Amino acid sequence: MSVVPLSELAASCPPGTPWLGLDLGSKTIGVAASDATRMIASPFQVIRRTKFTEDAHQLFRLMEARGATALVIGLPLNMDGTEGPRAQSSRAFARNLDRLRDIPVAFWDERLSTSAVERFLVEDLDMSRARRGAVVDRNAAAWILQGALDSLRP
Repeated sequence: MSVVPLSELAASCPPGTPWLGLDLGSKTIGVAASDATRMIASPFQVIRRTKFTEDAHQLFRLMEARGATALVIGLPLNMDGTEGPRAQSSRAFARNLDRLRDIPVAFWDERLSTSAVERFLVEDLDMSRARRGAVVDRNAAAWILQGALDSLRP
């Protein structure tokens, strides 16, 4: 796996293959998937974190099931754009994946993605707190992936 700038990710993948987006949390990994044209991101699944190797193999199985060829990982930057411990943890996750499998990875600034998704779920969908907890992680992953996909359009 090579970490590449988002602008170079498509060149690292066969055309017509989807990508997965990840929202890395301490207890869960929200997963979203793009369509094969890489135009639309959709919430996909949540991985309950256990041990890194088990989490990685579950992620690899999801990639294989969808035919995904790359990952866009949310990078939780501080509000001033600097990287703190959470961003370093996301980078470490990518490095550890690299030790297991060669997958192209790009990062996308995920500042406020979870907040934006929660606001949407409450204000627009009037979703209860209990229901939000079940969907917020995968929707945050879709928010991250959609932002990255949109940034690549001319």
